[in-house]
Amino acid sequence: MKNRDLHRDGKPSSQPEKNSRTVHLAIMFVVLCGLSFYLGGIFGSEKNRYNIQDISKVFGTSKEALPGLLQVKAVNFTECSPDMQDYTPCTDPKRWKKFNVHRLAFLERHCPPVFEKLECLVPPPDGYKFPIRWPKSRDECWYRNVPYDWINKQKSNQHWLRKEGEKFLFPGGGTMFPNGVSSYVDLMQDLIPEMKDGTIRTAIDTGCGVASWGGDLLDRGILTVSLAPRDNHEAQVQFALERGIPAMLGVISTQRLPFPSLSFDIAHCSRCLIPWTEFGGVYLLEVHRILRPGGFWVLSGPPVNYARRWRGWNTTIEVQKADYDKLQDLLTSMCFELYNQKGDIAVWRKLSGKSCYKKLEAPDYYPPKCDDGTEPDSAWYTPIRPCVVTPNSYYKRVELTKLAKWPERLNVAPERVYDVRGGSSGAFKQDNKKWEVRAKHYKKLVPAIGTDEIRNVMDMNTLYGGFAAAFIDAPLWVMNVVSSYSANTLPVVYDRGLIGTYHDWCEAFSTYPRTYDLLHLDGLFTAESNRCEMKYVLLEMDRILRPNGYALIRESSFFMDPINAIAKGMRWECRKENAEPGAEGEHILICQKQLWYSSKQSSR
Repeated sequence: MKNRDLHRDGKPSSQPEKNSRTVHLAIMFVVLCGLSFYLGGIFGSEKNRYNIQDISKVFGTSKEALPGLLQVKAVNFTECSPDMQDYTPCTDPKRWKKFNVHRLAFLERHCPPVFEKLECLVPPPDGYKFPIRWPKSRDECWYRNVPYDWINKQKSNQHWLRKEGEKFLFPGGGTMFPNGVSSYVDLMQDLIPEMKDGTIRTAIDTGCGVASWGGDLLDRGILTVSLAPRDNHEAQVQFALERGIPAMLGVISTQRLPFPSLSFDIAHCSRCLIPWTEFGGVYLLEVHRILRPGGFWVLSGPPVNYARRWRGWNTTIEVQKADYDKLQDLLTSMCFELYNQKGDIAVWRKLSGKSCYKKLEAPDYYPPKCDDGTEPDSAWYTPIRPCVVTPNSYYKRVELTKLAKWPERLNVAPERVYDVRGGSSGAFKQDNKKWEVRAKHYKKLVPAIGTDEIRNVMDMNTLYGGFAAAFIDAPLWVMNVVSSYSANTLPVVYDRGLIGTYHDWCEAFSTYPRTYDLLHLDGLFTAESNRCEMKYVLLEMDRILRPNGYALIRESSFFMDPINAIAKGMRWECRKENAEPGAEGEHILICQKQLWYSSKQSSR
């Protein structure tokens, strides 16, 4: 008997028993294969069903409206009430009573929950006309486009604006510059020579009025974000954008402003009534955070020059002197130094040396240095903390005097590009080249780009601001938006001399209706469809787009037909075009919003 016929215990094996086991194994194998095939068919069909449900959820349509993954039946959206012509979902005055009045927190962003989101089209005012084109728009706009009589009655004596016939005119005045904003800025440039030579490029104006300061700076090569809160009557930001000047709804209150740290070269406040010395100076701490080392803070109005002006401020000289001394002490404690002062204007400069910031580490010092757990660039619904965000010694080329001067600054790879995963000087330059090619193609597809037809532009999900850089010589400006859920590239945008903001497209943007001429997006739906219902994103695009304005939607083919179907339901006219040479297989959906008027009776 051969060894292979023995059991391990040495006993002989039974050959029939072995054959029987083989047969049983073969039968089990066949059964399992059949079961696997059956279950695979079930779960394969289930997978297809879930895909359909996912795309249905993404675009907010019914399952029956989806014959295939790339087809959606058009939805005809109803008109919103005519009273909603200036509707701003996240800063809606009708909801203010629900929120805290402390530090004016009710003026901050408070977006409606999903079940309160509206699915209707915001109508223009009765008699709305296509906006006056830039640069004429800086000095005048149509009254019917921003029909607010209250601001005309209250501010005409301050030379903000005045109504003449069918138009609002903007004389360029303001509370602190009765001789005109140009004379005011001329004096400021005498105090800050860096405003003349390209050193200063990015600015923020808090409490901006109708943005005359930011409008004047455009001709001087300085790009300003004009910031003001939503209010019941004045509509300051809407006036600014109607004029073609960059502006956003916003207020310094309890939350950080939606900008990265070390962003702006200069910050300005002209009699903006922000209580800088109250609440431990937290408002100044926020200005300090967003201002780059070597940057300037300019204040005009109370309590500056209190000795001559106090009689006109409805106060006493002692009170104003005390306020000024307290302001100066706070600024010194935060590492600001008085740089220059003349008349009603005082200028402070943010220090960049280590010695000043070292003292913040002392026990019981106020304001203290922020601890390492405070992310300097975290600025989307992030509370303002009563501490100083100190400059990172790791950065050698973020300080204002270390940056290239404008316009060379635009195309120099910023130091902070290396903070981005995969970011490098080479990647930055490659992105620039890519957008140069794309910009030429976009101009062919939409000849209005580069003309006075398009002024206010938004890049809804930028990387390094390449789209804006490619159109830098066109008579337009670009608001660069970086998702609060994506890689933090907004510091790079600011370091190259462009402007932008953080935003989450699951929510409404901080602007009024009809404020942008062109919206551009590159893969936004692909990136955000797992979080946001894209129907609401498209409705938000319709809200902020001007009649006759364009949307350039560069997207995956997977989304093209559903987007097109919903766009038709918003009364847009769209066409699909091929992308530029070298981007075979990619497509661009070009849509234009049509002008229509409400069919309902307005109560205004």
